[in-house]
Amino acid sequence: MVNTEIKLKGLTLKNPVMTASGTFGYGEEYTDFVDLADLGGIVVKGTTLNHREGNPYPRMAETPKGMLNCVGLQNKGVDYFIETIYPRIKDFDTNVIVNVSGSNIDDYVVAAAKIDALEKIPAIELNVSCPNVKQGGMAFGVTCSGIEQVVKAVRDAYHKHLIVKLSPNVTNIAEIAKAAEAAGADSVSLINTILGMAIDAETRRPVLSMVTGGLSGACVKPVALRMVWQVAKAVKIPVIGLGGISSATDAIEFLLAGASAIEIGTANFIDPAISAKIAKGIVEYCERHQVNDVNELIGGLIV
Repeated sequence: MVNTEIKLKGLTLKNPVMTASGTFGYGEEYTDFVDLADLGGIVVKGTTLNHREGNPYPRMAETPKGMLNCVGLQNKGVDYFIETIYPRIKDFDTNVIVNVSGSNIDDYVVAAAKIDALEKIPAIELNVSCPNVKQGGMAFGVTCSGIEQVVKAVRDAYHKHLIVKLSPNVTNIAEIAKAAEAAGADSVSLINTILGMAIDAETRRPVLSMVTGGLSGACVKPVALRMVWQVAKAVKIPVIGLGGISSATDAIEFLLAGASAIEIGTANFIDPAISAKIAKGIVEYCERHQVNDVNELIGGLIV
């Protein structure tokens, strides 16, 4: 039997496979396709302090090997999550992690503190990297000083495992990761979407209502893999890798690059059962290569 358990500084995953925020709803939507108990965790839809309508339509567009989105963190706010969603998902047999975003630091702090009180939520993923909102989001995550301010403030209010989700839209992601670590992050996840755009040549207009949006899917994997490798060498805290993972082989590559766990995003839209297939595929890889413990793969890249 292969040991697949991953320990992330107070957060234990039964295997390294999680689902990425914004691609898996609240988990309920996928229970017809996936036994959530087969996953290490699910990161639920982005949650803000107050209700957000999101951006105007159209806000999604397909691209070669990927997609663009400018949804803009549409959600009904943290109180609605606590009162309505949490009771329905709290007993899932997996780690339920809440992605938290805000327009300003106080919003992040208050939302995080409210979720801190929920017994069955063992971690939050702090979204300081969303490129699709006019205030907050990526504005905090593209400078070391910005990320230090928001992470430090949330760290004071939040007492469980704190994941900080990093933006690829920066000059030196390793320095940003080190700033998050210094401010109190327990782990970092990367990458969030890459800023991109699409144009309709016939109408000469942008395809997306916001003109630009976040690019995700298989096309971003080489960038994500490179950034995970750079960050894993730069910090001592665990790294969670995501960006274009659509097979067990992809997941293994991220582990070898230094990720302790991975998240699956856009691939969920193509195959709603892909997360469980990848978890099974990791075990099969380990058996094939006579690896008894999946932790042996982490950072195992031979250079």
